[in-house]
Amino acid sequence: MNPTQSLPYLPLSKSLFPARSWQRDLLLVLLGSFLVALLAQVSLPLPFTPVPITGQTLGVLLVGALLGSRLAFWAMGAYLLEGLVLPVFAGGATWFHPRIAFTAGYLLSYPLAAYLVGYLVERYGTDRSVLKTFGAMLLASLLIYAIGVTWLGFALAGAGKYAGVWGVLQAGMIPFIPGDLIKAGIAAALLPTAWRLVRR
Repeated sequence: MNPTQSLPYLPLSKSLFPARSWQRDLLLVLLGSFLVALLAQVSLPLPFTPVPITGQTLGVLLVGALLGSRLAFWAMGAYLLEGLVLPVFAGGATWFHPRIAFTAGYLLSYPLAAYLVGYLVERYGTDRSVLKTFGAMLLASLLIYAIGVTWLGFALAGAGKYAGVWGVLQAGMIPFIPGDLIKAGIAAALLPTAWRLVRR
């Protein structure tokens, strides 16, 4: 039994396409991974850190809300697998790009973050409200930071570049907070608006 079947809210994609089939699920998973890959190419390298500013995390948050927990988790899993052979990560990178040694923690957090957003949508209908959407996106962003910054700290230490906790936070979190607030705001504007349009 799918544990999400008893949850009270449907994500937007399943409301638009209610007829469940493996073909529908596969298409949504592939579209979700494509959206993240597309937004990942919006990338701005920073000179003081191996972590770039990207649109990647906005895609992760949107996929979580649009697909729901289960399909969003698989969509991000597919995205990570695609990175083995396709240049789907920020800046057209694959898993074999040298930068990924430092940023892999962020990538590995994506299935969990997308699942969290999807679960909050299915349990509490967070994507129907601007404030609830914003809060859910911030919570998922904190999860991404927790895993990504921890990985970054170990990677910097392994490369002989560790500069203490504050240095890791400066390299992996603090410069990205304004952008993540903007991304959460974009999601908070888009998702409730989409629901209003669907209900007309």
